[in-house]
Amino acid sequence: MTKLTPIESEFATTEEAEAYDVWFRAKVEARLASKTPRIPHDEVMARMQRIIDRRKNA
Repeated sequence: MTKLTPIESEFATTEEAEAYDVWFRAKVEARLASKTPRIPHDEVMARMQRIIDRRKNA
């Protein structure tokens, strides 16, 4: 087990970093293989801007 410093990584060990990488890649692969409809980037950004605006005005 190789320990990492906060300067090198957000993970404490290389094993943690590798485990996260495996998990993340599996999530990405699953999403790319998914048949659910995609949301266009512009629509996502507009939705997020509405959320930000509501929070600013609250």
